[in-house]
Amino acid sequence: MDPRKVHELKAFVQLCESNPGVFHQPEMGFLRTWLQGMGATIPPPPPKTGGSCKGGCPCGPPPTAAPAAEGPGPSESEESEIEIDNEGVIEPDTDEPQEMGDFENLEVTDEMMDQASEKKMEAINALGEGDLQKALDLFTDAIKLNPRVAILYAKRASVFIRMQKPNAAKRDCDRAISINPDSAQPYKWRGKAHKLLGQWEEAAKDLATACKLDYDEEASAMLKEVQPKANKISEHRRKYERKREEKEIREKKERIKKAREEHERAQREEEARQAASGGAGGFPGFPGGAGFPGGSPFGMSGLGDLLNEPEVLNAMKDPELMAAFQDVAQNPANIAKYQGNPKVMALINKLSAKFGAAPQP
Repeated sequence: MDPRKVHELKAFVQLCESNPGVFHQPEMGFLRTWLQGMGATIPPPPPKTGGSCKGGCPCGPPPTAAPAAEGPGPSESEESEIEIDNEGVIEPDTDEPQEMGDFENLEVTDEMMDQASEKKMEAINALGEGDLQKALDLFTDAIKLNPRVAILYAKRASVFIRMQKPNAAKRDCDRAISINPDSAQPYKWRGKAHKLLGQWEEAAKDLATACKLDYDEEASAMLKEVQPKANKISEHRRKYERKREEKEIREKKERIKKAREEHERAQREEEARQAASGGAGGFPGFPGGAGFPGGSPFGMSGLGDLLNEPEVLNAMKDPELMAAFQDVAQNPANIAKYQGNPKVMALINKLSAKFGAAPQP
């Protein structure tokens, strides 16, 4: 029985098992009659739901479990198989970007530096009192006065973190790192922002950098929390990429195999076409007919008819006969070697008779 038909039958049986309502479709009346005649019990039809089809009833598309017999290979859905504990992850903030100061053009005077320092101290005091908005505003004032101090952005990022605004904190940390990439504080708070957003690999990378630049117990504790999740994601990605690469290799090998087979097929067809052309090139192995008993040229009329004879076409595929033809074509006297070979002599006599030569003894 055709394996494809068996596979389709198995898929249909799985569909019936998962959705017995299939039996009650109008076009399945013949199947119900046959099953009942065999003594089977047909499950009752599912209750009607007022037309609110959810895809599992007979009028809807078949369940997606039936095509599960496809061959192995990574799919896009494999990326979602990994399970990560996302406790503590929050929705990203979507506020307009905060004021960053005139970083490029502002000329900062000594007086502006002093004022920025005063604003910074006031912000730290407000932060200690738990007044986050006041601390945020004061750090912003300090940044406007002196926008080239990395620690001001890092401090304001810490306030954004407490206000559950990780994207704003990341923007401040990015600016701080661009000013001073050797400062640990921006990496710490950006790692915390990534953690709040569930970006575990990025969080682990930033927190590890923060601890490397200046060890911090809080950053270290967060790193120990996010590192296992980051490792799990990395391993899952490596596994997925490995499967994808293996699939690509299999597909490449299959393409090469098909191309080789196609080339060989085309080559065989070309050889057969040339062999059956009957042109002045003569019979394969006998250029122009030279050396063949009788000495007749193979470009004469009637060669096409000869090459259409099954016996001659089969002889062209026989390595023994072709070797004998080559031998006799090179030296007609060598025909004596084949007097005891009836298969060779039968074809030689046939060709000799066709071209008007006397049959060989």
